[in-house]
Amino acid sequence: MLNFVKIDRTNPKKRDVLQRIKDYKEVYEVFAEYKASEQASRCMQCGVPYCHSKCPLHNVIPSWLKQTWQKDLELAFALSNETSPFPEILGKICPHDVLCEGECSLNDDYGAISIGAIETYISEKAFKKGIKPSFPKIANSKDSKDSKNSKKVAIIGSGPAGLSAATFLLRQGIGVEMFERSNKAGGLLTYGIPNFKLDKKKVQRRVTWLEEAGLKLHLSSEFGKDIKAKDLLDKFGAIFLAIGASQGAKIGLNGEDATNVYQAIDFLTQIQERNFLLEEDKENKQVKEGIKAKDFDVKDKSVLVVGGGDTAMDCVRSLVREGVKSVKCIYRRDEKSMPGSKKEFENAKEEGVEFCFNLSPKEFILKDGKVCALRVQKTSLVYDKFKKKNILTYKDEYFEFLADMVILALGFSVKKIKVLDELGIKTNDKGNIQINEQFQTSNSRVFAGGDCQRGAHLAVTATADGRDASKEIAKLLKTLD
Repeated sequence: MLNFVKIDRTNPKKRDVLQRIKDYKEVYEVFAEYKASEQASRCMQCGVPYCHSKCPLHNVIPSWLKQTWQKDLELAFALSNETSPFPEILGKICPHDVLCEGECSLNDDYGAISIGAIETYISEKAFKKGIKPSFPKIANSKDSKDSKNSKKVAIIGSGPAGLSAATFLLRQGIGVEMFERSNKAGGLLTYGIPNFKLDKKKVQRRVTWLEEAGLKLHLSSEFGKDIKAKDLLDKFGAIFLAIGASQGAKIGLNGEDATNVYQAIDFLTQIQERNFLLEEDKENKQVKEGIKAKDFDVKDKSVLVVGGGDTAMDCVRSLVREGVKSVKCIYRRDEKSMPGSKKEFENAKEEGVEFCFNLSPKEFILKDGKVCALRVQKTSLVYDKFKKKNILTYKDEYFEFLADMVILALGFSVKKIKVLDELGIKTNDKGNIQINEQFQTSNSRVFAGGDCQRGAHLAVTATADGRDASKEIAKLLKTLD
C-alpha cells in the first residue's frame, strides 16, 4: 500500500453530461476491479484512522481498503457489511467529502482515498459473484400461536433508520414486522433521492433480502390510522419509530402559500412516483408519451430553488431533466459555506444550473395569486480568524428574479402525529421525539431513531441510529422473556 506518492486519486467515470441530462439513470459507473485495487493501494493504513472516526457508522475503512487492494473480495465484503446495513447505497449517497474522505490524512496534499466509490464497488462486485448478506433463523417461528411474542419488534417507517434497525435485529435472530405508509419501501432512499444518484432497484434488492430473512413488510399502512398503537404494544415486545422528518421548512414570507411555491420533498416525491409509472408502463410495453408528475409541469419554465444543501441539488438537477427553460439556485451564504456534497454541486454546474450566492429571499412578488418574481437582499460573510465560523450580514442592495415556479429546499421538521400522545411519548419544542442514551422514548418499550428524534440530518446518521438502537432493543427483549 502507501502508493499515494505514485498514484493520483481517481473518481469513478461519469456519463457524458449531454446524455445524462436526458434521463434519470445513475451518473457514476462502478469501479472496475483493477481500479478499485489501485485506488485502495493509496491508503496509508493510519494507526488511528481519522476516516473511521468521522464516519457515523465507524466503518472499519482501512481494513476493507487493505482487502480490496489484496483482492480478497469475500473478506472486504464481510468487513464492509459488518458495520453497515447497505454500504453499496451509502457509498453512493453519503457526502464523503465532508465525512470520511474529508478527514483522510491524504486529503490536503495528495487527495483523499476514493472511499465512497470503493465502498460501492465491494458490494456490487460481490453481488455479481453471488455473495449475499446472510441471516440466522429468527427466534420466533412464523407458526407461533402466541398473539404476543416478546421476541418480535414492530418498526414504523422503512427509511434508512428503519431498514438499518431491521437488518441488525434480523442478524440477531429477532423477528421484525415493518409498517410503511407508502406503497413502496425505502422512505427517503426511495422517494427523496433521485434515480440519477441511486437506482431504486438497489434499494428494493436490500428490502427483498430482508424479506427472505424473515421480515414481514406491511405497505400502505399508516401508523395511528391503519395500525393502532395499542395493538402493536399488545403484539410486540418493542416498537421502533423511524418515521423521519418529512415536513418541509417554511421561509416565513408572505406569498409562500401561493400555488406555484412548492416544498422540495413534494416535488421530488411526485417526480419519483411519475418515474415509477413510466417504468411500469415500459415493462408492460405501453409507454405513455408526455406523462407528467401530477402538479409539476415545468417544461420551458423559469424555476428558482431556494437552499444550498443536497436536497436543493437534487431539485435543480431533476429540473434540468424535466426540460426547464432555466433553473437558478438561490443561497444566502457563499459557495464555501454550502452544507451539501461538493460533487453534487459540481454535477449541478456541469448540467447547466446557475448559482446565485450571498442572496437572501425577502419578498415573493405576486400576480393573479401566483408568484411571478422573488425579491432578494444581498448578504456578505465575515469569517473568524480560523476561516470557519462566519457571521451573516445584510447590505442595502436588492434584486429581483423572475420565476414561473419556486421550490423551497430549506430543510425538514417532524410532522406531529396524534398517536405519539396515545403512546405517552414526549417531544421537544421542535417536535422531535425525546429519547435517552438507549434510544428509549418516555415509553420504555418504544424506541426512536433517525430524523424523527434528531431533526433532519444525513441518511448515514439515521442508519447509525437504527443499528445502535437495535442493540438496545435486543437488550430489552431479553428482560421480557
